[in-house]
Amino acid sequence: MSNTNEFNNRTLTIERTYNAPIQLVWDAWTQAEQIALWWGPKGMQTKVIQHDFKVGGIWKYVMIMPDGNEFITEGVYSEIAKQEKIVSSADFKPMTEGVEIQALFEAKEDKTNFTFKVVHPTAEYCRQQEKMGFYKGWNSTFDRLNEYLKTQ
Repeated sequence: MSNTNEFNNRTLTIERTYNAPIQLVWDAWTQAEQIALWWGPKGMQTKVIQHDFKVGGIWKYVMIMPDGNEFITEGVYSEIAKQEKIVSSADFKPMTEGVEIQALFEAKEDKTNFTFKVVHPTAEYCRQQEKMGFYKGWNSTFDRLNEYLKTQ
């Protein structure tokens, strides 16, 4: 199996086009005060505990579910290219651990093409995460981002 096929078998991808300039979308992803306003599926509240936006920097958020239960999301930034790419490790305890997230941005006139990839350690783990509701959860999150961007 080629490395490309192996990577694709371990990766779940969502693509969106936001009706907002790339600077607004980038800021929503990179500024702690904005992240707290949209991160997480609908109905959740997010508290940013740590947000050191640099390569090697740590991010850590607490997501609070409507029933009051909390879970931690955290990772370490491994690659940042301004208005192009954010790559980090990610743990969404207790549901998902040991993945890499890639947020890719592309300016398209006054809109932003956005691609989100989650790379799992194995193809089996990838399929398990997909069945657990990957697309529902992340699409809900990106719907919230879209609504947030409309207010900016």
